[in-house]
Amino acid sequence: MTAPVTPMAYRLTIEPDLDRFAFAGRMILSANADEPTDTLTLDCAELAIWQCRVQPEGPDEKGIDCPFTLDPAKAGLAIHLPDSLSGVFQLTIDYTGKINDRMAGFYRSRIQTDNHQNYMAVTQFQESDARRAFPCLDHPAQKAVFTVEMVIDNNLTAISNTDIQTITELENGRRRVTFLPTPKMSTYLLFFGVGPFEIHEDNVDRRVRAVCLPGMGDQTAFGREFGRKALAYGEDYYAIDYPLTKLDLIAVPDFAFGAMENWGAITFRENLLLNIPGVTSREALARICEVIAHEIAHQWFGNLVTPEDWKYLWLNESFATYFGYGMVDHHYPEWEIWDQFVRSQTETAMARDALNETFAIEMPGGAQVAITTSTAPIIYSKGGSILRQLEAWIGPDHFKAGLRRYLTEFAYGNAASHDLWESLSAASGMPVAELMRNWVTQPGFPVITAERKNNTLTLRQRRFTYLPNDAAQTWLVPVSITAYTANGAADTQRILLKKKQTDITLPPDTTAYHVNPGQTGFYHVCCNDADNLTRLGAMVAGQQLPSMDRWGLQNDLFALVKAGLVSMATFLDMAENYRNERAYLPLSSLDSHLFEAIMVLRGEIRTRTAQTAVTLMNGVLEAIGHRPAPDESQTAAMLRDQLFVHGALIGNPQVLNFLTDQFNSFLSGSTIAPDIFRGVTTAGAVSGGRPALEAMIHRFEASGVEHERMTLASALGCFNPWPVLEEALDYALEKVPDRIRFMPLVAAAGNPAAVDDLWPWFVDNFTRIERMHPLLFERVVAAFVTGPGLQDPDRTGTFCEKLQHEQPRLKDVIALSLERLEVNAGFRRREK
Repeated sequence: MTAPVTPMAYRLTIEPDLDRFAFAGRMILSANADEPTDTLTLDCAELAIWQCRVQPEGPDEKGIDCPFTLDPAKAGLAIHLPDSLSGVFQLTIDYTGKINDRMAGFYRSRIQTDNHQNYMAVTQFQESDARRAFPCLDHPAQKAVFTVEMVIDNNLTAISNTDIQTITELENGRRRVTFLPTPKMSTYLLFFGVGPFEIHEDNVDRRVRAVCLPGMGDQTAFGREFGRKALAYGEDYYAIDYPLTKLDLIAVPDFAFGAMENWGAITFRENLLLNIPGVTSREALARICEVIAHEIAHQWFGNLVTPEDWKYLWLNESFATYFGYGMVDHHYPEWEIWDQFVRSQTETAMARDALNETFAIEMPGGAQVAITTSTAPIIYSKGGSILRQLEAWIGPDHFKAGLRRYLTEFAYGNAASHDLWESLSAASGMPVAELMRNWVTQPGFPVITAERKNNTLTLRQRRFTYLPNDAAQTWLVPVSITAYTANGAADTQRILLKKKQTDITLPPDTTAYHVNPGQTGFYHVCCNDADNLTRLGAMVAGQQLPSMDRWGLQNDLFALVKAGLVSMATFLDMAENYRNERAYLPLSSLDSHLFEAIMVLRGEIRTRTAQTAVTLMNGVLEAIGHRPAPDESQTAAMLRDQLFVHGALIGNPQVLNFLTDQFNSFLSGSTIAPDIFRGVTTAGAVSGGRPALEAMIHRFEASGVEHERMTLASALGCFNPWPVLEEALDYALEKVPDRIRFMPLVAAAGNPAAVDDLWPWFVDNFTRIERMHPLLFERVVAAFVTGPGLQDPDRTGTFCEKLQHEQPRLKDVIALSLERLEVNAGFRRREK
């Protein structure tokens, strides 16, 4: 009989061997058998178990060696007790394992030190890979205290979640490093690592430290400073002190994710922590800050209060996403970070959630939930956007008070969705629970259709999808409507739309109205009033609407185009109103929509779309300049970079002429400004042929800077003609590190010059491609199915059906990709 077991404390001894890529371990678990049991069941994967010994609590009790059974298929370890056991006991397991190269569990990362190849070893446990490093109860609700000790070579440094307690010198040039016990926490938050690390403390808050390879200390200064600012913001906003004595920001060369919030020992991709002057762009600096803030927000949301099951993962990731931007905005308001949030998170979430093949934010599946290409836009981006909608509805003060209440009540414990919204309801006195349950537990989102008759505006809601869907869903929708009069006055009404249809009364002198001003509502708007749409377009042209609303107008319209409710010609007519637009948010979005349409459409409508895109980007570039200026805004630099990349790919002569000159200067040894380096390398690939490829490969292999290597890797996917691109992709599969190998392939899938040749290449090279890390491999599948797969949708569908049968784990990303393919095929067919 197996009974529930509650862990109390783990003591781990890890002895890594970086020459043999192996480690020896001892795990001592103190736990309580809640009921009599004769079998202890733990999670265990890819470990060799040598001995299991159980000792019940009590002065006269003796340890007992126990037989055990491993079940590799279920990643389980069953320990068979000679007698029934209940109450407190101690379990000791001796085992060994491999330090793998798959960026999961306890894995190795290749490094360069003193011009020699070397290795570090670190852990990555979320969601369920702690079991690859030690036998455990690997579930977020099974919290315990962890004490880690590592036996390492004297020339190496060990890092874990907490500060070092003792160092004991051993024989043979080794030492035992013992760390202080952690707070009570989940297994996925445990971290230990070993390597030739340097540790650099922040000068103001010495709790904040950067951990990096030798010689990189100066590159961590910016990250350390912002880490300190973000930590101070968190302590002030949440009104709960950070509970550990140190917070490490650790740069890891080989890392599948962007970063990981291990309590007190946050790991990062190098490009998301290190700032290299002359190489790191302004956009990359903002990304560094946003990721650091995201992970520091996790120290409260996820670490202090942990979801009681993976289905509630949004309680971690949605809040970290939202506060990742909020913390940055607090310290750098001039960066227009909320515009970047709407562009990168809300717009992305809406495009993902407009598919029939989608999920609720509170994910079904419990322990099977994982962060994937399919789920991440819902858990992170939609969840964060719903929090923005919620804060706008209940107000910032109520929002803050509710979060403080939630974090205080469930500190060091676990929570479910209802615990959060009950705290927010209590703090605000508003029906938060009803509204959030409505948004978090059902998939999709609404489109609000507005239709005016005299002074009555009728609002109707239904689920928005690109493809037909007759779901009878409704949402509690916080709706705002601004009415404009001939003299320029504006009057805003706010309602909570609870049913499918409602009427509101507009002021009698209303000349135009706009639904969702400020764009905090997570819904699209369909205006069934051509005259009103024309008036709003004129207000866009005259800059009479805020930039956020100018974004929303065209973003809603393009969604309706993809759904077949509006023609592309109507969208291009609206785009004419943006000829004098200079704001980042509406321009960045509009340019991306035009580029997406260029990739899908054919014939005259594609030609007109490309002409609109070229006219738009040339006007903007003339206004902001082709060369970065020291005093320009960050968003101007980001916009120029995007327009350069898209301009090069669609063959805009004005863009290509400038960037080709810059690329030739680059080949001659000149330094290129970081804010245009991506555009320059893209143009070099588009027009430079094989000499450009050889030059980029040489630079890639010589570069030790991850940010530059990522830019060059992406450019490998932009070559033209096909034989050169094929050579570039072959190089990528053979020589580009696994952590960024997906980048040239995804870039190639978005290369307009490559669409006719890419699908056969993808099929021919599939066995090489599928060796990637599973998360990164999914990104490649999604890019190729929806892009190059459009050349022959039936052929693509047949391939995907076979792939799903052979690899069931890909079913979600395949379903998502095939639906996107169907959306694109319908878009092309309607606009033929």
